[in-house]
Amino acid sequence: MDRILKGIMKYRKCHREGMVKQFQQVRDHPEPKAVFFTCMDSRMIPTRFTETNVGDMFVVRNPGNVVPHSQHFVDEFTMCESAALELGCVVNDIRHVIVCGHSDCKAMNLLYALRDEEFASQTNRRMSPLRAWLCAHASSSLTKFQHLEVAGFREPIIFQAETPLRKFVAYIDPEDKFAIEDKLSQVDQHIATTSKYRILWIPEKAFRAT
Repeated sequence: MDRILKGIMKYRKCHREGMVKQFQQVRDHPEPKAVFFTCMDSRMIPTRFTETNVGDMFVVRNPGNVVPHSQHFVDEFTMCESAALELGCVVNDIRHVIVCGHSDCKAMNLLYALRDEEFASQTNRRMSPLRAWLCAHASSSLTKFQHLEVAGFREPIIFQAETPLRKFVAYIDPEDKFAIEDKLSQVDQHIATTSKYRILWIPEKAFRAT
């Protein structure tokens, strides 16, 4: 905590003035390029490895860079990820959504362990918010992974977007160099999940009118 407080003080003394100018420029001329979903892992610093600046991306972070399926978007239960998609893509007219995972992801390691029925039981889920979160919103990735695992990862995975023409094919670790949990982190179904949100299909004027 000491280091964080000292960092805040240094920022206010050395960098705040220059940053405020950038904030004002973004406020007056916003041009965000992408909504960027990534893991909350402290090793993930998206602005550094994408070399982006203030105002370039809307960054959304959670355990395992998960995007909940649109079927969970109901009046009584709405996640921040769906709200972030609306804020970025509908309100701010962003055309690109990026889902970025990483190796040695603790959330994906846990998801892999959830293959065990007892470990993933309702009783155990009620004792672990993280376990419950992954069971509810990342199970599609685990199901796809298990299918590919049976086939020895020889089959390609097809990432399907909102239309048949918008898709691409990928092979998971074809050289067989990664740990099994890292293979799972590559079988990420959340790119496809984002395309299922109907708010991204509706023109902005129609959306605002409803």
